[in-house]
Amino acid sequence: MAQRVSRSRELLKHIIVCGVLLFSLFPLYLMITISFKDNQQFQVNPFFPDSPATWKWHNWVKGWGTIQNYIANSIVTSFGSVVLCLIAAILTSYVLARYRFAGRSVVYYILIGTMFLPGTPATLVTLFTLCKDLGMINKLYALSLIGAVGGQVVCVFILRQFIEEIPKELFESAQIDGAGHLQQIWTIVLPLSGSVLGTLAIMQFIGNWNNLMMPLILMRDDALLTIPVGLMRLEGEYVKQWGELMAGYTIGSIPLIVLFLFTMRLFVKGIAAGAVKG
Repeated sequence: MAQRVSRSRELLKHIIVCGVLLFSLFPLYLMITISFKDNQQFQVNPFFPDSPATWKWHNWVKGWGTIQNYIANSIVTSFGSVVLCLIAAILTSYVLARYRFAGRSVVYYILIGTMFLPGTPATLVTLFTLCKDLGMINKLYALSLIGAVGGQVVCVFILRQFIEEIPKELFESAQIDGAGHLQQIWTIVLPLSGSVLGTLAIMQFIGNWNNLMMPLILMRDDALLTIPVGLMRLEGEYVKQWGELMAGYTIGSIPLIVLFLFTMRLFVKGIAAGAVKG
């Protein structure tokens, strides 16, 4: 009887996992399937692939031709945002976790309280005015700076908790050996928090890669647009060519898929490290 119950539980777990995978991968399957169809094929059979002889490869040619010039911009802005965000978050988290000073808790809770502020759409006018006054309109570095600031609070919240769990004896030993603050961060914090930093970097990169609002508002030159804005060029004014649109979306998502495939183990390890304390 106990063996049957155990088998039933294992079967239920497998069914749940397969169901989650099915719902997670179905949009990707649908996007790739539609990318090989024209509008007539899409209307007749939107969910299943057609014969390979009828695949519309020109959809992929049009999609690649539309967004190829924007991929480099997305890579530069996303990578710059990740680097700036993690540098600021590591330094801030190190100070808040390692040192006791007057108002430390107040500073930390005020910083965390900014997580409850409205997002970019609610502060769009103020943010645009600030960028205009600082001469950051039509500048790629503006996207990196805004992205880094937007993701810094979450990174500080997670990293502070992790750094506090690092044994204090390691820092004391480093101080005895004459290591300064930057040396302690380089030799202790970074090696021990590598998995957490990798997870935060992936999340930050994906968030900036998919950012549509700020590039659409700040960028003026076509050569400076990013992939999400470039994909809007595939949408017709009156008629949407769904095959071309889905091909562009698929091409734009390939770098993220490759990134996650090569860093999946690091991502899971980082989540586990941030979830377990003590």
